[in-house]
Amino acid sequence: MKDRLDFDKINAAALANLPAILNRLLPGSKTIGRDVVALNPTRGDKRPGSFRINRYNCKWADFATGDKGGDPVSLVAYLAGVSQGEAARLLAQMLGLDTGGHRHG
Repeated sequence: MKDRLDFDKINAAALANLPAILNRLLPGSKTIGRDVVALNPTRGDKRPGSFRINRYNCKWADFATGDKGGDPVSLVAYLAGVSQGEAARLLAQMLGLDTGGHRHG
């Protein structure tokens, strides 16, 4: 398949723009040390604290549920409730990247 998404390129571009992306995805989040702490929008989170994203490498976890991931694409997939491929496309679109991975169907 020649129309493959370049996950490494998309993740690298997202990491270079991570503060802006996190502000867009998780409005009202707070920076505490190396982490961004936010309410988890995927559940009825009442207080910030258990959902954390490392603001340097985007490793993230919800310590209340055990959900976790290690890059921007996985974070978008989790927050949007979509596949990794769709999350990569969404993130690339947010960043203005040409993915080269056109959808067929």
